[in-house]
Amino acid sequence: MSSIAKTLNKVEDRLEKSENCDSVAEGLANAAKASELLSSVWTLPPTQLLRFHHDTKVSDIDGDSTPGFDGNKDDAERFISISSSEIARYQRLMYANGVKGSHRRLLIVLQGMDASGKGGIVRHVFSQGDPMGMHYHGFGAPKGEELDHDYLWRIKRELPNNGWISIFDRSHYEDIVMPRIYKTQPEEMWQARYDEINRFESQLTADGCAIIKIFLVVSKDEQKRHFLSRLDDPTKYWKFDPSDLEARARWDDYMAAWQDVFLRTSTEQAPWYLVPADNRWYSRAVVSELLRNTLKNMNMIWPPLEVDADEMRRQLDTL
Repeated sequence: MSSIAKTLNKVEDRLEKSENCDSVAEGLANAAKASELLSSVWTLPPTQLLRFHHDTKVSDIDGDSTPGFDGNKDDAERFISISSSEIARYQRLMYANGVKGSHRRLLIVLQGMDASGKGGIVRHVFSQGDPMGMHYHGFGAPKGEELDHDYLWRIKRELPNNGWISIFDRSHYEDIVMPRIYKTQPEEMWQARYDEINRFESQLTADGCAIIKIFLVVSKDEQKRHFLSRLDDPTKYWKFDPSDLEARARWDDYMAAWQDVFLRTSTEQAPWYLVPADNRWYSRAVVSELLRNTLKNMNMIWPPLEVDADEMRRQLDTL
């Protein structure tokens, strides 16, 4: 048995014991310890290994690499399953606090080239989450009413409510990258958006909204493999769009544009994480680890009862 498998066994044992604790507080404490043990399967935490630094070059990242994780696909999928159950626990906790007025909430920004696995991450990492408290939105090119407003208008409409998680498949960052590459707007317009977005995200985090920004780094060879699979499989024809090839032809332009985005918008409050994504099981495990720890580190407790329980029981006996 691998060391990762042994650790995951210990995590499951601890989680089972946490369900039989004498108090709610003890149960939460045991769950937190189990989460810390779960994180120990990483040789170094993804927050340290994959966070963007000013000397990081997106073009140098190997999409096929698996930094910090020495296990295989089976290990990763088991990790994701356990981690997902804990994400669901913390999600319910955050939602309950949101109902009672807490401003704690979470925004996840998923970016990456076509076929980098954004949709698969949503399906796998949040597989055990409660739909009540989660909001997914995919952003395409602005159209209709969106064109009548500032570029952040449609973003603000999809932000998480108190206690909720919002997942953005593409985001406001497209409003820098796309006009830069395709020259659809004056340079001074999209250049101003770096600072505007930093102010916008700073205001969000100051008001209790945690932000996780992830760029999935897929190699050109892996992208090509996925494109060919879409052309070979009738059930995937709908996924293929000729415009994907135009973006592929401008690969270097995209990498240069995203490099500047990371340099100018990876902040202490809302850093970017650059995640190798050729191995989908790895990128999903990374996102699960980042998400679970972000929620755990909010250090939330269950909201207290705000009424006299005995009086409520007496009233119930009369109804």
